Amino acid sequence: MNLNRIIEDAAREHGFAMVGFARVRRFDERVDFYRGWLGDGRAGTMTYLAREPERRLDPRRLDPRFKSVISLAYPYAAPAPPHVDWRAELRGRIAAYALGRDYHDYVLKHARAVADALAAARRGVIARAYVDTGPVFEREWGAAANLGWFGRNTMLLNRERGSYFFLAEVFTDAELEPTAEPYGEFCGTCRRCLDLCPTGALQEGYKMEPRVCISYLTIEHRGAIPRDLRPKLGEWIFGCDICQEVCPWNSRPASGAVENPNLMPYLPDIVALDDAAFGRHFTKSAIKRTKRRGLLRNAAIVLGNTKNPAAVPALTRALTDSEPIVRAHAAWALGNIGGHGARLVLERARPRESDPDALGEINDALAAL
Repeated sequence: MNLNRIIEDAAREHGFAMVGFARVRRFDERVDFYRGWLGDGRAGTMTYLAREPERRLDPRRLDPRFKSVISLAYPYAAPAPPHVDWRAELRGRIAAYALGRDYHDYVLKHARAVADALAAARRGVIARAYVDTGPVFEREWGAAANLGWFGRNTMLLNRERGSYFFLAEVFTDAELEPTAEPYGEFCGTCRRCLDLCPTGALQEGYKMEPRVCISYLTIEHRGAIPRDLRPKLGEWIFGCDICQEVCPWNSRPASGAVENPNLMPYLPDIVALDDAAFGRHFTKSAIKRTKRRGLLRNAAIVLGNTKNPAAVPALTRALTDSEPIVRAHAAWALGNIGGHGARLVLERARPRESDPDALGEINDALAAL
C-alpha cells in the first residue's frame, strides 16, 4: 500500500493543486529569526503570534507522535478588477482571496477529507489538519515539502501556480516518504514587488515589515491607522494584492481572468452598513475578520483618498457612526477632500463629538483646511 499515492489521489479529488511531504522536525534555522521578529515588535497587534512560540517552531509540541507532514496547496481565482476609475466612482478594492465564502471553512473541510483518506488507509493513524488559524508555520512546511520557494514578496511561489493558493497541512504519525525533488529559487534579480509596494513593507533580504503592510493595516490592526500611511492605502479596503499582481510568476494564472465587480464595492454602501447588515453580508466571508468598525474605518480612508467631493455625503453619515474610530477616520477623510462642504460638515460635528480621538481628528482636519 503506497500511502503517498493514496494521499495524492485524495488531494486531487478534493481540489488541491499541489501536495508535498516532509519529515516533522524543529525549524532550528528559524529560531533566531522568529524570536528577533517578535522582539522587534513586528507582530504588531497580532499578539497571538507570541504565545508559546516553540509550538510553531516544532509541531511535536502539539503532539509528540507527529512524524510526517502533508503540505497542500488549494488554488483560488485571481479575477481582474473592473476597469473603473475608483476615485470618480467611489469604489474600494478587496483582495481576491476574500471573494466568496471564507476559505478557512472550505479549505479546512477538504484538508480534513485528505486526513480521512489517510485514516481509512491506515487504521488507527493520527492525522490532524490545519488551515491558517493553528500555530503552524505554513510557508516553511510548504517549502520543506518542496511546493515552492520563498519569494521576495515573502510568499511561497511556484513556477506553475504563482502564489494564488491557500496552504493547508496535515500532521500525522504515519511514516510518509518525503518529496525528494528540491525546489530552486527563481526570483533572480527581479525586485518588482519591493519597488512597487506602496508602503515599503517589503525589504531586502526577503523580509517584510508587517506593521506597514496594507494587508496588516486593513485587516489585523485594530486601532487608528497612522496618518502618514492612510494615503498609501490607495483604494484598498481589505487586504492587498499588489505584490502578487506585479510578480512575473503570476502572469499566467492572472491572464484571461474575468472581471469581477465584487472586487471593487461601492464605498457609500459600505459606510452605510449597520451591525445587522454587516453580519448578513460578511458572516460567511473572510472579510468578517476586520469587523464592521475596521471595514468602515478603511472605507472612510479610501473615500478620503479619492479627493472626490461626491464622497462628502457618505462621510457625513460616517461622522455620526456609533464607533469613534469610524468617526475619527471620516473626519480625516473630509479634511483630505477639503472644500467648503467638508469644512461645514466638520464644523457642525465638532460641538457634538465626545470622543477625544475623534475630536482631535476633527480639529486637525479643520486646521488643515
